[in-house]
Amino acid sequence: MSNRLTSDFWVSAYLNRLRLENIPAFVTSKGDPTAGMVMVKLNTLDGQAISYQRSFDLMSGERAWVVLAEGPEADVDEAIRKQLSFDPDLWVIEVEDKSARHLLDQEGLA
Repeated sequence: MSNRLTSDFWVSAYLNRLRLENIPAFVTSKGDPTAGMVMVKLNTLDGQAISYQRSFDLMSGERAWVVLAEGPEADVDEAIRKQLSFDPDLWVIEVEDKSARHLLDQEGLA
């Protein structure tokens, strides 16, 4: 049995952690509840955005959040739409924070 969390459980825990820090966030695309990949869009509310996806580091065996797209929000949204076009199981969470807080670097979220 795998010790990996299901996607919907991870998403719920992440949204709760953001809520505790008073960081608005919502699911814009609900993916496969068990094994869907998760992407996080950070909207800094100034017309700019960054999207993060989890990546697997082959050298260390660790998972890490990496930037998929960064720049004008419309460009980031287009990159996300492109990902969704070939991965319908993808979860997308939008985080809105002027201070660019996303909490992905905190313990337990990698």
